[in-house]
Amino acid sequence: MIISKKIIDREITWISVNGRTVKAPVYSFDSIVVGSGAAGLNAADLIAAGGGETAVVTEGLKMGTSRNTGSDKQTYYKLTLSDSTPDSVGDMAKSLFDGGCVDGDLALCEAAGSTRAFMRLVELGVPFPYNEFGEFAGYQTDHDTRTRATSCGPLTSKYMTEALERSVMSRDIPIFDGFRVVKLLTEDNRAVGLAAICPDESLNEYGLVLFHAKSIVWACGGPSAIYDATVYPESQTCAHGVLLEAGAAAVNVTESQYGIASTKFRWNLSGTYQQVLPRYFSTSEDGSDSREFLTDYFPDAKRMLTAEFRKGYQWPFDPSRLDSSSGSDSSLVDIAVFSERRAGRRVFLDFRQNPSAAGESFDFSLLDDEPRRYLENSGALLPTPIERLCKMNPQAIELYRSHGIDLYSEPLEADICAQHSNGGFEVNTDYESVSLKGLYVVGEAAGVFGIRRPGGSALNSTQVGSRRAADSILAAITASERSFGRLPEALELPELGGSDSLSDILARRREYARRMSRCGAFIRSEREIIRAVGDIRSELDGFSKYRAADPRLLAELMINRDILITQYVWLSAILEYIRDGGKSRGSYLISDSLPDGEPIELDTEHSSKICRVTLNNMRPEFVWRPVRPIPSRDNWFENVLAGYRVRRGL
Repeated sequence: MIISKKIIDREITWISVNGRTVKAPVYSFDSIVVGSGAAGLNAADLIAAGGGETAVVTEGLKMGTSRNTGSDKQTYYKLTLSDSTPDSVGDMAKSLFDGGCVDGDLALCEAAGSTRAFMRLVELGVPFPYNEFGEFAGYQTDHDTRTRATSCGPLTSKYMTEALERSVMSRDIPIFDGFRVVKLLTEDNRAVGLAAICPDESLNEYGLVLFHAKSIVWACGGPSAIYDATVYPESQTCAHGVLLEAGAAAVNVTESQYGIASTKFRWNLSGTYQQVLPRYFSTSEDGSDSREFLTDYFPDAKRMLTAEFRKGYQWPFDPSRLDSSSGSDSSLVDIAVFSERRAGRRVFLDFRQNPSAAGESFDFSLLDDEPRRYLENSGALLPTPIERLCKMNPQAIELYRSHGIDLYSEPLEADICAQHSNGGFEVNTDYESVSLKGLYVVGEAAGVFGIRRPGGSALNSTQVGSRRAADSILAAITASERSFGRLPEALELPELGGSDSLSDILARRREYARRMSRCGAFIRSEREIIRAVGDIRSELDGFSKYRAADPRLLAELMINRDILITQYVWLSAILEYIRDGGKSRGSYLISDSLPDGEPIELDTEHSSKICRVTLNNMRPEFVWRPVRPIPSRDNWFENVLAGYRVRRGL
């Protein structure tokens, strides 16, 4: 459906699909935003506010990560805006850059734009907390050197998305809801439009709809459906294959984050969920043979409880945090969970009982200074995990209750899940693709992060990247620099008339995801990856055998193909990294077996170079390049003012 009070003009064109001429509607706009999360809605809102004619095309307005995921207190990362803590744009850029495999100019953009982006959200009504003097209080998040983190609670990104949606609706920006984009249309290495499938809005049997634009903003999030064990919402499906097939270059696609999450309701179990020290236990598949297992991995109760506590703010798995001899061993909790799961057992976090090693009423003298002081300062030296959680973060309990899970009466089943892709499509400082002009990539789909990133920096990136993309698009409109390109005369789609049911398509999708989680998640085996790449290649080569009975199933079939293309590129890039001598780093282990107490060989050679991958005739091609350093700047005011006036034509 089209959500708009405006009359949306459309043209009718004839186009060849699989050799048959069909009639299709064409909608034309200066710019089109694909995706309806925090990044996409912000881009559309800013373009419209600046006078551009734009529209949002989305598979589902209420789908996506921004609206449907979070954590105990979902973090937004910004420049420090409280207390007397010294901070600067340069310091924040360095924190981002020091994550490794991050281009310095992009880190600087993310830092420089953070305050402006944050304050816009505040003005739109996102309830970030501030004190009676107006200071936005902060806390330290993972991979941070200051107190830049802030939060609205578990639903920060949901509040952001809802506020941005209200603004978009107030401008009556057309929203094409229920349109699955299946092709990026290009001409001479430039994006000129989109082909989408929408059974309810079409003039042909394929459900084919065309969009014509001078620029495209791609804001479709991460490669969500490529994994089986994942905390991405079930409603979000992968869309990276569309850009890969069109020739968009991607970088750092080896880098993702993985961590402990609940599975019945997909949610990160970070922060206070860990810091209140629930009891971990596992059972057989039928729920029998319950046992606590963390004690097998730590020499004593103090080390185990400290590691569990630190898992709250060191939530992503990290191979550098497996060193039991140094005490930097919080990621042993992840290994323990994964080992139980691989043995065919189910893993749970129980907030009703303390870990048995701590005693029935919890002997707080067993805690190291750090967790004991944290709980004491929070007024949470209380007898049970659920009481401590209620004291420190009652919203975390209410969140699960709103999804039918009562932490007072049942445990949470958990797994090690994919949570965020730090790599994505290669962009310049305007967030325009380096390989396809007119294509802007923002949010998680943009490859602006590398090996590690501060917690919450992804939410900052949704706003900074979309602002810079919108500014670039508006400047081009003002200067009349871009015109409409020529739409193609022919397209290839899977044939109709097949016998595949939705259950058949989804069953294959689950198998694709299980294969990826087995070999390409946080434990990566070269041998298994080689086998998987071959299997995926064969599946892609023979994909024409699958046929859909109707346009709705055709869209689902194209999602499967998109997943396969993305997995093929991702695993091929991981293989390229391993063959270049890459070792364990970031949030994954490269190993054919789990660690057995021997030191992990961590990568030391690749943090200053980036692997770019491009799909050429369905074959991945790789180029290694050095990271770009943080630029030196001339911030003498008169010089900045002169440059600003030139750029703005003043």
